[in-house]
Amino acid sequence: MRYLYGDRLKAVVLAAGDGTRMRPLTTNIPKPLLPVAGKPFIQHIFETLSSVGINEIMLLVGWKQDKIKERFGDGSKLGIKLSYHEQGERLGTAHAVGMFKDKVDDAFLCINGDVLITKKMVTDVLECYNEKKGCIITVVPVKNPSEFGIVDFDANGKVLEIAEKPEKPRGNNANAGVYVFTRDIFDAISKTQKSKRNEYEITKSLSYLIEAGKVYACVSSEPWIDIGRPWDLLEANEILMKGMDKGLVEGELEPYVTLKGAVHIGRGTVVRNGAYIIGPVIIGENCEIGPNCLIRPYTSIGNKCKVGNAVEIKNSIIMDESHVPHLNYVGDSIIGSRCNLGAGTKVANLRLDNKNVKTVLKGESVDSGRRKLGVIMGDDVKTGINASIDPGTVICEESFIGPGAIAKGFIAPRSRVH
Repeated sequence: MRYLYGDRLKAVVLAAGDGTRMRPLTTNIPKPLLPVAGKPFIQHIFETLSSVGINEIMLLVGWKQDKIKERFGDGSKLGIKLSYHEQGERLGTAHAVGMFKDKVDDAFLCINGDVLITKKMVTDVLECYNEKKGCIITVVPVKNPSEFGIVDFDANGKVLEIAEKPEKPRGNNANAGVYVFTRDIFDAISKTQKSKRNEYEITKSLSYLIEAGKVYACVSSEPWIDIGRPWDLLEANEILMKGMDKGLVEGELEPYVTLKGAVHIGRGTVVRNGAYIIGPVIIGENCEIGPNCLIRPYTSIGNKCKVGNAVEIKNSIIMDESHVPHLNYVGDSIIGSRCNLGAGTKVANLRLDNKNVKTVLKGESVDSGRRKLGVIMGDDVKTGINASIDPGTVICEESFIGPGAIAKGFIAPRSRVH
């Protein structure tokens, strides 16, 4: 399919945030580089855009931007042309979009860098633009509309209103953070005043264009998630890994290894006798897996990791250089880089009363909305033998959980729990 502007269509991806709600996972790396389904999350966005022929991408960066630049360079390894634009002071989405006024000549695709998108979602919004020739907002139906910006529109798709986190929502179609903007958006941004949150809100800018009848909704039924909380990574990981239709083994398998379903094993990885792996599973490069371990579906393991004897892992993300080496159970968890679980460390992921797991976000106890959630563990955490970790526990970077200790709630950075 060729769009109105063909190969000249550019994409803007907004990824300058500090990722404070993702702590402790973003203490050392920016949110766009958090691994999901074996890759930095933002790489999935790049690859999706490239798959529909959009190869010129302008990336708005801020927090720890050097690590993003180091990882992707000019984008040539991914077959894209990638440029970087710094938002020194984060003043809201409208401010972010406004920075590209002199970078685009025509309509452009704009995507929040923390939303899961699919090829069909992108093609749908572009087709809608070709038909309507106005600004387009992708909307997705959600179960909890009071937590999102809700878009109200008429039978022809013309947007009537955008209400941010309304107490009494008019429908359940949420703003998905995937737009096509015409250059009219820049005039609207110039009129936008700061909100109560002291930010320039893109929804306020759009309200000027809505009044002029220049904004349309594109309804998508594709899988979508806004990654705003650490456990959202698990849902995104599962959605992306469901798309794996076959495995790829680039490492070494010893004779008595069992692989079921789609299993990706990276170069230099050795999977030892007795390992039983049920896909979809992704294992990175130069790992040591087994002997006699069980890795269950929707597990993504980074590079230079170790999963040892009598270990069971399910539905979890294990980041680079972390070790889960002896007699461990890890379920529905996110383990940061360079962590080491002592022999017998167990992560609980289910409450005895089967209610949703509560966890801590920015100092407050919150309902994760998940029946199963294990630990959210920052980088460089160590546990002693036979340590136990309660469901929903957050353990910050460089903490030590001693032998036989029970970790629960929120463990501050560099803590010692005995």
